[in-house]
Amino acid sequence: MIKSGAIRECLSLKYILILCIILFLNIESSEEVGITIIESAVSKGAVCLDGSPPAYQLDKGFGDGVNNWLVHIQGGGWCHTIDDCVYRKTMDNGLGSSKLMPELYFSGILSNRQDQNPNFYNWNRVYMRYCDGSSFTGDVEEVDPANNLYFRGARVFNAIVEELMSLGMKNAQNALLSGCSAGGLAAILNCDKFRGYFPSSTRVKCVPDAGYFAHVKDLSGEYRFEQYYDKVVTLHGSAKNLASGCTSNMKPSLCFYPQYSMPYIKTPIFVVNSAYDTWQVSNILASYEADPKGEFTKCKNDFNQCSATQLKRLEDFRSEFLGAISVVANSSTKGMFVNTCFTHCETDQTIWFEKPTSKLGDKTMAEGVGDWFYDKNEFQQIDGEHVDPHYC
Repeated sequence: MIKSGAIRECLSLKYILILCIILFLNIESSEEVGITIIESAVSKGAVCLDGSPPAYQLDKGFGDGVNNWLVHIQGGGWCHTIDDCVYRKTMDNGLGSSKLMPELYFSGILSNRQDQNPNFYNWNRVYMRYCDGSSFTGDVEEVDPANNLYFRGARVFNAIVEELMSLGMKNAQNALLSGCSAGGLAAILNCDKFRGYFPSSTRVKCVPDAGYFAHVKDLSGEYRFEQYYDKVVTLHGSAKNLASGCTSNMKPSLCFYPQYSMPYIKTPIFVVNSAYDTWQVSNILASYEADPKGEFTKCKNDFNQCSATQLKRLEDFRSEFLGAISVVANSSTKGMFVNTCFTHCETDQTIWFEKPTSKLGDKTMAEGVGDWFYDKNEFQQIDGEHVDPHYC
Protein backbone atom coordinates (compact mmCIF):
# COMPACT_ATOMS: atom_id res chain seq x y z
CA MET A 1 0.00 0.00 0.00
CA ILE A 2 1.25 3.52 -0.81
CA LYS A 3 1.61 5.51 2.37
CA SER A 4 0.07 8.93 2.92
CA GLY A 5 3.53 10.51 3.13
CA ALA A 6 4.21 9.52 -0.47
CA ILE A 7 0.87 10.97 -1.54
CA ARG A 8 1.56 14.25 0.29
CA GLU A 9 4.94 14.41 -1.46
CA CYS A 10 3.20 14.29 -4.83
CA LEU A 11 0.42 16.70 -3.99
CA SER A 12 2.80 19.33 -2.66
CA LEU A 13 5.75 19.35 -5.02
CA LYS A 14 5.64 22.76 -6.58
CA TYR A 15 8.68 22.52 -8.77
CA ILE A 16 9.03 19.08 -10.31
CA LEU A 17 5.71 17.38 -10.94
CA ILE A 18 7.38 14.59 -12.86
CA LEU A 19 8.86 13.30 -9.59
CA CYS A 20 5.37 12.18 -8.61
CA ILE A 21 5.27 9.79 -11.54
CA ILE A 22 8.72 8.50 -10.66
CA LEU A 23 7.68 7.91 -7.04
CA PHE A 24 4.68 5.77 -7.96
CA LEU A 25 6.49 3.83 -10.69
CA ASN A 26 9.21 2.76 -8.27
CA ILE A 27 7.26 2.30 -5.06
CA GLU A 28 7.17 -1.50 -5.16
CA SER A 29 10.90 -1.89 -5.90
CA SER A 30 12.00 0.58 -3.23
CA GLU A 31 12.55 0.54 0.49
CA GLU A 32 11.54 2.85 3.30
CA VAL A 33 14.24 4.19 5.62
CA GLY A 34 13.67 6.26 8.77
CA ILE A 35 14.63 9.94 9.06
CA THR A 36 17.41 11.08 11.40
CA ILE A 37 17.20 14.67 12.71
CA ILE A 38 20.50 16.35 13.70
CA GLU A 39 19.36 18.38 16.70
CA SER A 40 22.95 19.32 17.60
CA ALA A 41 23.33 21.25 14.33
CA VAL A 42 21.06 24.04 15.57
CA SER A 43 23.73 25.35 17.95
CA LYS A 44 26.06 25.69 14.95
CA GLY A 45 23.49 27.72 13.03
CA ALA A 46 23.06 24.90 10.52
CA VAL A 47 19.31 25.00 10.01
CA CYS A 48 16.59 24.73 7.39
CA LEU A 49 14.70 27.77 6.08
CA ASP A 50 12.39 27.78 9.12
CA GLY A 51 15.17 27.26 11.67
CA SER A 52 14.54 23.55 12.17
CA PRO A 53 17.52 21.14 12.24
CA PRO A 54 18.86 19.28 9.19
CA ALA A 55 17.94 15.68 8.41
CA TYR A 56 19.01 12.63 6.47
CA GLN A 57 18.08 8.99 5.93
CA LEU A 58 20.72 6.26 6.22
CA ASP A 59 20.58 2.63 5.21
CA LYS A 60 23.75 0.95 6.44
CA GLY A 61 26.05 -1.02 4.17
CA PHE A 62 26.72 -4.73 4.36
CA GLY A 63 29.14 -7.34 3.05
CA ASP A 64 32.08 -5.86 1.18
CA GLY A 65 30.28 -2.50 1.02
CA VAL A 66 30.52 -1.61 4.71
CA ASN A 67 33.38 0.84 4.14
CA ASN A 68 31.86 2.51 1.08
CA TRP A 69 29.48 5.47 1.22
CA LEU A 70 27.01 6.99 -1.25
CA VAL A 71 25.41 10.31 -0.32
CA HIS A 72 22.48 11.29 -2.55
CA ILE A 73 21.06 14.82 -2.34
CA GLN A 74 17.32 15.33 -2.66
CA GLY A 75 16.05 17.68 -5.35
CA GLY A 76 13.26 20.25 -5.27
CA GLY A 77 14.07 23.55 -6.99
CA TRP A 78 15.06 26.78 -5.27
CA CYS A 79 13.41 29.81 -3.67
CA HIS A 80 14.41 33.20 -5.03
CA THR A 81 12.34 35.76 -3.12
CA ILE A 82 11.26 36.22 0.50
CA ASP A 83 7.67 35.35 -0.35
CA ASP A 84 8.79 32.26 -2.25
CA CYS A 85 10.92 31.09 0.68
CA VAL A 86 8.14 31.80 3.19
CA TYR A 87 5.84 29.59 1.13
CA ARG A 88 8.52 26.94 0.79
CA LYS A 89 9.01 26.52 4.54
CA THR A 90 5.31 25.65 4.92
CA MET A 91 5.26 23.00 2.18
CA ASP A 92 4.36 19.60 3.59
CA ASN A 93 7.02 17.85 1.49
CA GLY A 94 9.61 19.31 3.88
CA LEU A 95 11.61 21.28 1.34
CA GLY A 96 11.93 24.12 3.84
CA SER A 97 11.51 22.40 7.19
CA SER A 98 12.52 19.10 8.76
CA LYS A 99 9.33 19.32 10.83
CA LEU A 100 7.32 18.52 7.72
CA MET A 101 9.47 15.89 6.02
CA PRO A 102 7.84 12.61 4.99
CA GLU A 103 10.09 9.57 4.65
CA LEU A 104 11.37 9.08 1.11
CA TYR A 105 11.85 5.70 -0.50
CA PHE A 106 15.23 4.35 -1.60
CA SER A 107 15.33 3.14 -5.21
CA GLY A 108 17.61 3.19 -8.26
CA ILE A 109 21.08 4.36 -7.25
CA LEU A 110 19.98 4.03 -3.59
CA SER A 111 18.51 0.54 -3.93
CA ASN A 112 19.81 -2.33 -1.79
CA ARG A 113 19.04 -4.84 -4.55
CA GLN A 114 22.01 -6.07 -6.56
CA ASP A 115 19.94 -6.64 -9.70
CA GLN A 116 18.88 -2.98 -9.67
CA ASN A 117 22.02 -1.35 -8.35
CA PRO A 118 24.99 -3.67 -9.06
CA ASN A 119 27.82 -1.36 -7.97
CA PHE A 120 26.40 0.40 -4.92
CA TYR A 121 23.63 -1.85 -3.54
CA ASN A 122 25.54 -2.86 -0.37
CA TRP A 123 27.16 0.49 0.37
CA ASN A 124 26.12 2.79 3.18
CA ARG A 125 23.46 4.76 1.31
CA VAL A 126 22.34 8.19 2.49
CA TYR A 127 19.47 10.40 1.37
CA MET A 128 20.53 13.96 2.25
CA ARG A 129 17.31 15.88 2.78
CA TYR A 130 17.04 19.25 1.06
CA CYS A 131 15.50 22.07 3.10
CA ASP A 132 17.27 25.32 2.24
CA GLY A 133 16.31 26.27 -1.33
CA SER A 134 19.83 27.13 -2.56
CA SER A 135 21.34 23.77 -3.53
CA PHE A 136 23.26 23.91 -0.23
CA THR A 137 25.20 27.08 -1.15
CA GLY A 138 23.62 29.74 1.07
CA ASP A 139 25.20 31.23 4.17
CA VAL A 140 23.73 34.43 5.61
CA GLU A 141 24.38 35.13 9.28
CA GLU A 142 21.44 37.50 9.73
CA VAL A 143 17.99 36.01 10.18
CA ASP A 144 15.10 37.64 8.33
CA PRO A 145 13.24 38.96 11.40
CA ALA A 146 9.84 39.58 9.84
CA ASN A 147 9.54 36.12 8.35
CA ASN A 148 11.92 34.06 10.53
CA LEU A 149 13.90 32.83 7.51
CA TYR A 150 17.37 31.30 7.69
CA PHE A 151 19.58 31.11 4.61
CA ARG A 152 22.12 28.53 5.79
CA GLY A 153 22.28 25.82 3.12
CA ALA A 154 26.08 25.53 3.11
CA ARG A 155 26.08 24.99 6.88
CA VAL A 156 23.38 22.33 6.55
CA PHE A 157 25.53 20.45 4.05
CA ASN A 158 28.51 20.65 6.40
CA ALA A 159 26.48 19.48 9.39
CA ILE A 160 25.11 16.42 7.62
CA VAL A 161 28.50 15.40 6.20
CA GLU A 162 30.18 15.88 9.59
CA GLU A 163 27.52 13.70 11.22
CA LEU A 164 28.12 10.98 8.62
CA MET A 165 31.88 11.21 9.16
CA SER A 166 31.31 10.53 12.86
CA LEU A 167 29.24 7.47 11.94
CA GLY A 168 32.10 5.88 10.01
CA MET A 169 32.28 7.71 6.71
CA LYS A 170 35.71 9.03 7.69
CA ASN A 171 36.99 5.47 7.14
CA ALA A 172 35.47 5.16 3.67
CA GLN A 173 37.48 3.42 0.98
CA ASN A 174 35.11 4.79 -1.67
CA ALA A 175 32.74 7.75 -1.42
CA LEU A 176 30.26 9.04 -3.98
CA LEU A 177 28.22 12.25 -3.85
CA SER A 178 25.16 12.19 -6.09
CA GLY A 179 21.86 14.02 -6.33
CA CYS A 180 18.82 14.70 -8.48
CA SER A 181 17.74 18.02 -10.04
CA ALA A 182 18.59 20.85 -7.60
CA GLY A 183 20.31 18.08 -5.63
CA GLY A 184 22.28 17.20 -8.76
CA LEU A 185 23.39 20.82 -9.04
CA ALA A 186 24.32 20.69 -5.34
CA ALA A 187 26.46 17.61 -6.04
CA ILE A 188 28.38 19.63 -8.63
CA LEU A 189 28.74 22.84 -6.64
CA ASN A 190 29.74 20.98 -3.44
CA CYS A 191 31.85 18.29 -5.08
CA ASP A 192 35.27 19.67 -4.14
CA LYS A 193 34.04 20.47 -0.63
CA PHE A 194 32.91 16.86 -0.23
CA ARG A 195 36.30 15.64 -1.46
CA GLY A 196 37.98 17.80 1.16
CA TYR A 197 36.49 15.78 4.02
CA PHE A 198 38.45 12.65 3.07
CA PRO A 199 42.12 11.63 3.01
CA SER A 200 43.79 11.42 -0.39
CA SER A 201 43.69 7.61 -0.20
CA THR A 202 39.88 7.59 -0.46
CA ARG A 203 38.40 7.37 -3.96
CA VAL A 204 35.90 10.26 -4.06
CA LYS A 205 33.76 11.16 -7.06
CA CYS A 206 30.46 12.91 -7.84
CA VAL A 207 27.52 11.89 -10.02
CA PRO A 208 24.91 14.64 -10.56
CA ASP A 209 21.63 13.56 -12.15
CA ALA A 210 19.50 16.11 -14.04
CA GLY A 211 21.51 18.87 -12.37
CA TYR A 212 23.28 20.21 -15.45
CA PHE A 213 21.05 23.23 -15.97
CA ALA A 214 22.17 24.97 -19.14
CA HIS A 215 22.62 28.68 -19.70
CA VAL A 216 20.62 28.93 -22.92
CA LYS A 217 18.09 31.31 -24.45
CA ASP A 218 14.39 30.70 -24.02
CA LEU A 219 11.65 30.82 -26.67
CA SER A 220 11.67 34.61 -26.56
CA GLY A 221 15.39 34.74 -27.27
CA GLU A 222 16.37 35.88 -23.78
CA TYR A 223 18.51 34.42 -21.00
CA ARG A 224 15.54 34.86 -18.71
CA PHE A 225 16.39 32.09 -16.24
CA GLU A 226 19.65 33.86 -15.44
CA GLN A 227 17.59 36.55 -13.71
CA TYR A 228 16.08 33.87 -11.46
CA TYR A 229 19.53 32.56 -10.50
CA ASP A 230 20.64 36.14 -9.81
CA LYS A 231 17.93 36.38 -7.16
CA VAL A 232 18.71 32.96 -5.65
CA VAL A 233 22.42 33.71 -5.31
CA THR A 234 21.84 37.20 -3.89
CA LEU A 235 19.12 36.20 -1.42
CA HIS A 236 21.01 33.20 -0.04
CA GLY A 237 24.47 34.79 -0.05
CA SER A 238 25.72 31.93 -2.22
CA ALA A 239 28.63 33.65 -3.95
CA LYS A 240 31.17 32.77 -1.25
CA ASN A 241 30.40 29.07 -1.68
CA LEU A 242 30.74 28.89 -5.46
CA ALA A 243 33.98 28.05 -7.28
CA SER A 244 36.29 30.98 -6.57
CA GLY A 245 38.07 30.60 -9.89
CA CYS A 246 34.72 31.12 -11.58
CA THR A 247 33.45 34.01 -9.44
CA SER A 248 36.72 35.89 -9.96
CA ASN A 249 36.07 35.87 -13.71
CA MET A 250 32.30 36.35 -14.01
CA LYS A 251 29.27 37.30 -11.94
CA PRO A 252 28.34 34.72 -9.29
CA SER A 253 24.93 33.84 -10.76
CA LEU A 254 26.65 32.53 -13.89
CA CYS A 255 28.81 30.32 -11.66
CA PHE A 256 25.59 28.66 -10.49
CA TYR A 257 25.53 27.14 -13.98
CA PRO A 258 27.59 23.92 -14.33
CA GLN A 259 28.99 24.87 -17.73
CA TYR A 260 30.84 27.78 -16.10
CA SER A 261 31.71 26.25 -12.73
CA MET A 262 32.73 22.81 -13.97
CA PRO A 263 36.16 23.83 -15.36
CA TYR A 264 37.16 24.94 -11.84
CA ILE A 265 36.08 21.75 -10.07
CA LYS A 266 38.97 19.32 -9.59
CA THR A 267 37.16 16.25 -8.24
CA PRO A 268 36.05 13.73 -10.91
CA ILE A 269 32.41 14.21 -11.96
CA PHE A 270 30.10 12.02 -14.04
CA VAL A 271 27.11 13.87 -15.50
CA VAL A 272 23.83 11.99 -15.96
CA ASN A 273 21.36 14.07 -17.93
CA SER A 274 18.88 14.02 -20.75
CA ALA A 275 19.41 16.44 -23.60
CA TYR A 276 15.62 16.80 -23.48
CA ASP A 277 15.30 17.20 -19.71
CA THR A 278 11.64 17.95 -19.11
CA TRP A 279 12.26 20.38 -16.24
CA GLN A 280 14.58 22.46 -18.38
CA VAL A 281 12.22 22.34 -21.34
CA SER A 282 9.33 23.52 -19.13
CA ASN A 283 11.13 26.10 -17.00
CA ILE A 284 14.14 27.36 -18.94
CA LEU A 285 13.14 27.00 -22.60
CA ALA A 286 9.35 27.42 -22.40
CA SER A 287 8.48 29.10 -19.11
CA TYR A 288 5.26 31.07 -18.79
CA GLU A 289 7.19 34.33 -19.20
CA ALA A 290 8.79 33.07 -22.41
CA ASP A 291 5.53 31.60 -23.71
CA PRO A 292 2.69 33.72 -22.23
CA LYS A 293 0.11 32.46 -24.74
CA GLY A 294 0.86 28.85 -23.86
CA GLU A 295 1.59 27.83 -27.43
CA PHE A 296 4.26 25.38 -26.25
CA THR A 297 2.24 23.95 -23.33
CA LYS A 298 1.01 20.74 -24.97
CA CYS A 299 4.40 20.12 -26.55
CA LYS A 300 6.39 20.46 -23.33
CA ASN A 301 3.99 18.12 -21.52
CA ASP A 302 3.93 15.49 -24.28
CA PHE A 303 6.36 15.65 -27.19
CA ASN A 304 3.87 13.65 -29.29
CA GLN A 305 1.77 16.82 -29.30
CA CYS A 306 4.58 18.93 -30.77
CA SER A 307 4.28 20.47 -34.22
CA ALA A 308 7.12 20.14 -36.71
CA THR A 309 8.22 23.68 -35.83
CA GLN A 310 8.18 22.91 -32.12
CA LEU A 311 10.15 19.69 -32.59
CA LYS A 312 12.75 21.71 -34.49
CA ARG A 313 12.95 24.11 -31.54
CA LEU A 314 13.47 21.15 -29.20
CA GLU A 315 16.24 19.89 -31.47
CA ASP A 316 17.85 23.33 -31.28
CA PHE A 317 17.61 23.17 -27.49
CA ARG A 318 19.36 19.78 -27.58
CA SER A 319 22.17 21.28 -29.67
CA GLU A 320 22.52 24.17 -27.23
CA PHE A 321 22.58 21.77 -24.29
CA LEU A 322 25.29 19.66 -25.92
CA GLY A 323 27.30 22.83 -26.45
CA ALA A 324 26.94 23.66 -22.76
CA ILE A 325 28.11 20.19 -21.71
CA SER A 326 31.14 20.19 -24.02
CA VAL A 327 33.34 21.20 -21.07
CA VAL A 328 32.80 17.69 -19.71
CA ALA A 329 33.94 16.04 -22.93
CA ASN A 330 37.15 18.05 -22.79
CA SER A 331 38.20 16.57 -19.44
CA SER A 332 39.73 13.12 -18.88
CA THR A 333 38.48 13.03 -15.26
CA LYS A 334 34.86 13.70 -16.16
CA GLY A 335 32.36 11.28 -17.64
CA MET A 336 28.81 11.55 -18.92
CA PHE A 337 25.72 9.60 -19.88
CA VAL A 338 23.59 11.96 -21.97
CA ASN A 339 20.53 10.34 -23.49
CA THR A 340 17.44 11.81 -25.12
CA CYS A 341 14.77 10.42 -22.79
CA PHE A 342 11.93 12.90 -22.32
CA THR A 343 12.07 12.84 -18.52
CA HIS A 344 13.73 14.34 -15.45
CA CYS A 345 15.84 12.58 -12.80
CA GLU A 346 16.80 9.15 -14.10
CA THR A 347 18.94 7.54 -11.39
CA ASP A 348 15.86 6.75 -9.30
CA GLN A 349 13.86 5.34 -12.19
CA THR A 350 14.12 1.95 -13.89
CA ILE A 351 16.11 3.81 -16.55
CA TRP A 352 19.00 3.47 -14.08
CA PHE A 353 19.35 -0.31 -14.33
CA GLU A 354 17.40 -1.65 -17.34
CA LYS A 355 15.42 0.16 -20.06
CA PRO A 356 17.20 -0.80 -23.32
CA THR A 357 15.89 2.42 -24.90
CA SER A 358 18.32 4.40 -22.74
CA LYS A 359 21.44 2.27 -23.21
CA LEU A 360 24.53 4.06 -24.52
CA GLY A 361 27.61 2.22 -25.75
CA ASP A 362 25.64 -0.97 -25.00
CA LYS A 363 25.71 -0.03 -21.31
CA THR A 364 22.90 0.77 -18.92
CA MET A 365 23.25 3.92 -16.88
CA ALA A 366 24.17 1.86 -13.79
CA GLU A 367 26.88 0.02 -15.73
CA GLY A 368 28.29 3.20 -17.27
CA VAL A 369 28.53 4.98 -13.92
CA GLY A 370 30.05 1.90 -12.28
CA ASP A 371 32.69 1.45 -14.99
CA TRP A 372 33.66 5.11 -14.69
CA PHE A 373 33.72 5.14 -10.88
CA TYR A 374 36.06 2.14 -10.72
CA ASP A 375 38.27 3.51 -13.50
CA LYS A 376 37.40 0.73 -15.95
CA ASN A 377 36.30 3.18 -18.63
CA GLU A 378 36.32 6.97 -19.05
CA PHE A 379 32.76 6.65 -20.42
CA GLN A 380 31.65 9.80 -22.20
CA GLN A 381 28.57 8.78 -24.15
CA ILE A 382 25.99 10.99 -25.89
CA ASP A 383 22.96 9.57 -27.67
CA GLY A 384 23.61 10.32 -31.34
CA GLU A 385 20.93 7.96 -32.62
CA HIS A 386 17.84 9.85 -31.47
CA VAL A 387 17.58 13.46 -32.64
CA ASP A 388 13.99 13.75 -31.47
CA PRO A 389 13.06 13.10 -27.82
CA HIS A 390 11.70 9.68 -26.91
CA TYR A 391 10.13 8.06 -23.87
CA CYS A 392 12.33 5.52 -22.06
